[in-house]
Amino acid sequence: MEEAAAAAGGADSGGGGGCAGAPDEPVVSLAEVLAENEELEKEARAVLGGSDHERCSYSQGAVKRQALYACSTCTPPGEEPAGICLACSYECHGTHKLFELYTKRNFCCDCGNSKFKNLQCRLLPEKVKVNSGNKYNDNFYGLYCICKRPYPDPEDEIPDEMIQCIVCEDWFHGRHLGVVPPDSGDFHEMVCQTCMNRCSFLWPYAAQLAVPTLTKMNSHEDDGIVLNVKETEEQTREIKKESGLDHTEKCVEEQVEQCNEPSTSSGSACPKVVTQNEEQFCKLREFQRKPYLKKDTATFWPSSWRSKLCTCKDCLKMYSELDVQFLTDECDTVLAYENKGTSDQETDRRDPLMDTLSSMNRVQQVELICEYNDLKTELTDYLRRFADEGTVVKREDIQQFFEEFQSRKRRRTNRMQYYCS
Repeated sequence: MEEAAAAAGGADSGGGGGCAGAPDEPVVSLAEVLAENEELEKEARAVLGGSDHERCSYSQGAVKRQALYACSTCTPPGEEPAGICLACSYECHGTHKLFELYTKRNFCCDCGNSKFKNLQCRLLPEKVKVNSGNKYNDNFYGLYCICKRPYPDPEDEIPDEMIQCIVCEDWFHGRHLGVVPPDSGDFHEMVCQTCMNRCSFLWPYAAQLAVPTLTKMNSHEDDGIVLNVKETEEQTREIKKESGLDHTEKCVEEQVEQCNEPSTSSGSACPKVVTQNEEQFCKLREFQRKPYLKKDTATFWPSSWRSKLCTCKDCLKMYSELDVQFLTDECDTVLAYENKGTSDQETDRRDPLMDTLSSMNRVQQVELICEYNDLKTELTDYLRRFADEGTVVKREDIQQFFEEFQSRKRRRTNRMQYYCS
């Protein structure tokens, strides 16, 4: 609390930020400081909550999602890229220059393996030479976006939000996504234009599910191509070929030819029933029947959109071939990771007061509880005045409070006598 007050008081130093004579000085109220500190702590708990700060994550194998770092001191540009877990960033690289990578999926800690020529992991020295399942990009050298620039970029004077692609997990400037991004509160996930081109099956979904955006194209001719399965037979075949579903229809046609009588089985139903079941079974085909726009831009998606992706046998095979099976897993999302991290930390967080009480006898417990409640009540009442008035809490205000509190405590103690029976 004193640190928070000191931070608030710091804004008032050098002539008094709240005085009329210095209108340009920033004024920060206690309520604003406390709210900002709470928000920062919440963000830190969300990002780091699912990671262990004491034990290397290597023993867990390829962790589904964890906070990662890259060490520029040990693996500078020109060397092989490597990633380290939260615990190793503290224990093995505490004095090194690190790049914070936020979170990555399916990653195994590299600390101390063959990529680190002069360093052995202090937490788990015995590791394989290379984690072949790990994926790396320019982020591991502190470079981001299609512009391959650091973040923060000292040469970039344009304020811009960085957004992470959920497929390649690279970070992009909002202005480099081919569209004007929606407000940050309107979408939960983004797929960059490169990944949209590679996963073209997402465009039919985007037409129905994605958050609308404003394109930044200079010409309407380049704005995109409207794809509609009703246009021509050749265009229809091309759309299905791009989406990997042309072979699916062939299988269905073969099943229809072999059908001799109606059945409840989707594999041997009559032609009419097969068509209806197939339409219901493959969501992608249903979306492809509607017009959609295919552009060279990123797309933005609302929450729970992954649950609407088709999980039929052929679509699952397509996801596997494109190495994007994770798209059907809603627990893969960063939001799910953050929620789990926050929940775990709230559960694991121990109350220091309760820890102290457990080591005391009954008389000491009663005394401590009384003193704690007195301090909490008086400090809350004292600080509420500043918050209500929107005024700055100075360091001397806090010092004065504790001096007066100690004085009142001494007076109460001198009047009290404890008797043990």
